[in-house]
Amino acid sequence: MKRQPIRPINGYLGMTALLAAILFLVPLFTVVQVKQKKQEKAGQQEPETVEILPPGEVDSAQKVRVLLDGGVQTMTMSDYLAGVVRAEMPASFETQALCAQAVAARTYTLYKIATGGNHGETADMCGDPTCCQAYLAEDRARENWGEQADAYETKIENAVAATDGQTILYDNKPVLAVFHSSSAGRTKSAGEVWTQDLPYLRSVTSPEEGNAIPNYYSRVAFSAQKFREKFLAAHPEANFSGKTSGWIKNLTVYEGTNVEHVTIGGVTVRGSEVRTIFSLRSASFEIEVQDGDIVFFVTGYGHGVGMSQYGANQMAKDGSTWDEIIRHYYSGVTLARRTIQDVS
Repeated sequence: MKRQPIRPINGYLGMTALLAAILFLVPLFTVVQVKQKKQEKAGQQEPETVEILPPGEVDSAQKVRVLLDGGVQTMTMSDYLAGVVRAEMPASFETQALCAQAVAARTYTLYKIATGGNHGETADMCGDPTCCQAYLAEDRARENWGEQADAYETKIENAVAATDGQTILYDNKPVLAVFHSSSAGRTKSAGEVWTQDLPYLRSVTSPEEGNAIPNYYSRVAFSAQKFREKFLAAHPEANFSGKTSGWIKNLTVYEGTNVEHVTIGGVTVRGSEVRTIFSLRSASFEIEVQDGDIVFFVTGYGHGVGMSQYGANQMAKDGSTWDEIIRHYYSGVTLARRTIQDVS
């Protein structure tokens, strides 16, 4: 009878040990995988949940009459300021910049009310930024914001609530808290742009990073004929005889950035007026004659007085608080809570 070969016992033991190891390691490997996935998920940037602050007691107790779309709407100061911030500053900006914008908008509103405004007994403010301040209703803003609507609206409402009633004061009165989009490294004093200097609207440094700002640099070209027509419409006395290269002379720059005066066609005008005549984005510009055209190279956006919004955002990124931003752009001011009744 043929005997079956006897298998070495150590082979069975090795196989048994291998199977036991596999049975032990499979659940462990599964646990490690699950744990690793949880850690990876935890490391992802989940949408930030921000607590919604209730409207401030000071702002919510005041009513503002706003001329919008041909009719007057009465709303709380809280609701009005939220609409202004939605319209005037990108909601993606830093929270402290949005807070500074809310304070500037509140102060501008109280200044207008205190000084009689532009609408007599009809309204306190309107939604025209060339007259008062821009205003954007929540539903229209949400259409623009898309998926970010909830987060952006919360940021804006919180900026208003967190600065409840806070007003910029000079000699205990609300200031003309003007603002603009971006400066060419330095803001302008009120006297550079308008007829009167104001002690709190001085030229100060502004830290915006130009390359990251939309419309910060712009180029505007005019044919010689169009340039002459536009300037003559404002100054009929100008003389444009001779070569085009001789039309523009004596351009002077204030503190390295803003055009103070320039002589065009023999007429000396301020840089701010040139901006208006030729619809430039700012009064910080250079002029060149290129192939017979007059070309403006413009830096910044807006009149340049008061708070630069992009400068405020950069300050916030660098760690400044809203009150530090305000005190930087408005010289010698104080901050305190004020109501319409306080300034009327």
